[in-house]
Amino acid sequence: MALEQVYDYIVIGAGSAGCTIASRLSEDPAAKVLLLEAGGSDRDPLIQVPIGWGQILRKRLHDWGYFTEPEPNLDNREVECARGKVIGGCSSVNAMAYVRCHPLDFDRWAENGCTGWSFADLLPYFQRQEDWEEGADDYRGVGGPLTVTRNRYPDPMLDAFFAAGAEAGYAATPDYNGAEPDGFCTMQSTVRRGLRCSASVAYLRPALRRKNLTLSAKAFVTEITFDGSRATGVHFTQGGKTLSARADSEVILCGGVINSPQILMLSGVGNPDELSEHGIDCKLPLSGVGKNLQDHMSVGIEYERKSDGPFVNTLRYDRLLRAMARAYILGDGFATAMPGPVMAFLKSDPALAQPDIQFITRFVPPETQPWFPGYRPRPKDGFMCRPVILHPESRGYVKLKSADPQTAVAIHQNFLSTEKDWQTFRTGIEMARDVIGRKALDPFRGPEINPGPGCTSMADIDAYIRRNAWTVHHPLGTCKMGAANDKSAVVDPDLRVYGAENLRVVDASILPDMPGGNINAPVIAMAERAADLIRGKEPLPPAST
Repeated sequence: MALEQVYDYIVIGAGSAGCTIASRLSEDPAAKVLLLEAGGSDRDPLIQVPIGWGQILRKRLHDWGYFTEPEPNLDNREVECARGKVIGGCSSVNAMAYVRCHPLDFDRWAENGCTGWSFADLLPYFQRQEDWEEGADDYRGVGGPLTVTRNRYPDPMLDAFFAAGAEAGYAATPDYNGAEPDGFCTMQSTVRRGLRCSASVAYLRPALRRKNLTLSAKAFVTEITFDGSRATGVHFTQGGKTLSARADSEVILCGGVINSPQILMLSGVGNPDELSEHGIDCKLPLSGVGKNLQDHMSVGIEYERKSDGPFVNTLRYDRLLRAMARAYILGDGFATAMPGPVMAFLKSDPALAQPDIQFITRFVPPETQPWFPGYRPRPKDGFMCRPVILHPESRGYVKLKSADPQTAVAIHQNFLSTEKDWQTFRTGIEMARDVIGRKALDPFRGPEINPGPGCTSMADIDAYIRRNAWTVHHPLGTCKMGAANDKSAVVDPDLRVYGAENLRVVDASILPDMPGGNINAPVIAMAERAADLIRGKEPLPPAST
């Protein structure tokens, strides 16, 4: 093993949280920070140009390649679990949606023992993180690292969707990240001058100009080292060598919902009986490590389009390449906006305190492969609406398959394991069909492709869900934050691992339950607040809004 390197802080994982933490910690010139990332560079044009996202997901580029174990309620399918393995993590491979989620989500956490994580506590950090193009107000911030813009995908069906929502009795909101989070809305995106504004772009690249921050890419962490209960550093492999580094102040684990619990378990932190199955000595018994896994599920309701929209013509190879090049070089043109501009946060029951269904739209053909005359036929145009269950009851877990760090954990999501989740899904499909069937969409709506007009019985709808439901890529919860009396909690409200010294977890794995929307913005806001806690700074005063 090579000579040990010494730092004040070691941050494991250069994802959304890790980039934020490393940037903020290195603001202190006296603090020496090491950021370790298992993936490589995020300079791929498919990452930088927004419209390249479809290829990233379809081909599992810059990805750990995870799949669940066979899911018993989804026809025993192994459901893909795409997680970013690249600088920037999932913020470099996601769909760039900027969603804070509902204020009641964070208030619920605080009421359940996560002191300091209410919406009033987090709002100043949401404002600190963002540079919102439409200006600051009581809810929004400007001047922060993360550029946030309104989606400008040019399609006349956008207005028709809003009109159809109004016909169905749903409100619209001009800013779902502002005073009114409910209703139909235009998606907001982390896009800067036409290119993806990931946590790497926003936080890490500017911070790398500092001499006290070291980024080490393609560095695979195998173990956190301990002296008794005190975390002292890490072992990692890089370029065929086994290396180690020491942290004099703290080790901060930002590996993500799958990798963070795996690293803890490989390091002897977890359920003693489960660790002993793999010959791992238990240093800290914490039964909650790897448990409490949750995710958003959705299913697509697909339609043909009566006449072609703007996307299908741009899918022709030569036009697509020109659009990609224009976006990458000039930062403008068609490829700079995601072709899914409409979202909605809706209640399946008006008596609910907050929305339990999200609509995600996609104004693209069912087959989105590029085409060219004589090579691949031009696809028939279409569109999709995906109802999402925002607050699932189902819980899963991740578990070691081996003590070998290179062996991926077993991922058991246990999707749709409660009747309430099934009923919410069925209702979401009914709501989506109701909106799309409204008069405002008559000029655009062709025949229903999937599940098809004949799929009306509960048995047929359930069968369609089992065959076709898939993740919205928001897994969380496997290193749950909770109060000391919560035996399932892994970290305390200061994000310190229970029973350990100088060890914290800061990523989506700490979220105690599902917030109502996309989770990248909340993770970055939590990392912003965590950086203040780690530095011993007084947290920003709670908002009065």
